[in-house]
Amino acid sequence: MDSSTKLDWNRFGRANAARQWRRQSAAMGHSVTELIVEAAEVAQGMRILDVACGAGEPSISLGMRLNGTGEVIGVDIAPESLRIAEERAAAQRLNNVRFQYADVHELPFPDNTFDRITSRLGVMFFADLPKAAHEMLRVLRPQGKVVLLAWGPMGQPYFETMVGTVLQALPGTSVPNSAKKVFAFANTGTLTNALRDAGFKSADEQILTVPWTWPGTPADAWAYFQELAVPFAPLLQSIPPERRSEVDEAVLHAISQYYDGSEIKFTAIVNVASATK
Repeated sequence: MDSSTKLDWNRFGRANAARQWRRQSAAMGHSVTELIVEAAEVAQGMRILDVACGAGEPSISLGMRLNGTGEVIGVDIAPESLRIAEERAAAQRLNNVRFQYADVHELPFPDNTFDRITSRLGVMFFADLPKAAHEMLRVLRPQGKVVLLAWGPMGQPYFETMVGTVLQALPGTSVPNSAKKVFAFANTGTLTNALRDAGFKSADEQILTVPWTWPGTPADAWAYFQELAVPFAPLLQSIPPERRSEVDEAVLHAISQYYDGSEIKFTAIVNVASATK
């Protein structure tokens, strides 16, 4: 993620929510994390760069997969998220995972440093995809592999129950430009073309559906989304105070259709792109 996107990834409310909902967030993202870890095809002793690592995934899962060998470096432009990632890695007693501030457009690493590069739900926010792709290619070793996971279309339960319900309740509103980036790779082609243009080989994309289960109530899921979904902040902040209760009720009703009394069983539609050097 690049600072030029103008999104406030480091605001206090988001960081506080990331800590508050750490367990639920990890559980909800588990299948997506496992998907990118499996696609990366890591082996013990590898050096891995995780770009836009946020609060630490898949960096931590990759470090565990290496079983104490090799090294995983997670980078992000949100210092508070990096602090949370460090806390999570320390709690797991992972000595082969570290985090640092870095921008994908200017990676502070020598050429041919890493065996694998991953990015989970971050590539949509790269301000200059060609430049970012060239940087990732530069620091990747020959025969190394990059795996990028992005959101699919907005037309999926997680977004439709929340964002879609708000749009329906407030005629005249629309998805903010900042949020349109979330769905930039809803269709295959753009990511693989960018990777090929940068010089990657064997570029491939797949649209996949995996579980996206929130272990808690609709009210908690809605509170979490409002704090963490930075790209949608302009829309959420535009809800008139006098309509807030009505909108909240409509969103909770929509989410409850997926709630079984203990979990909210959403699914996530994602785009997984990979390529080699």
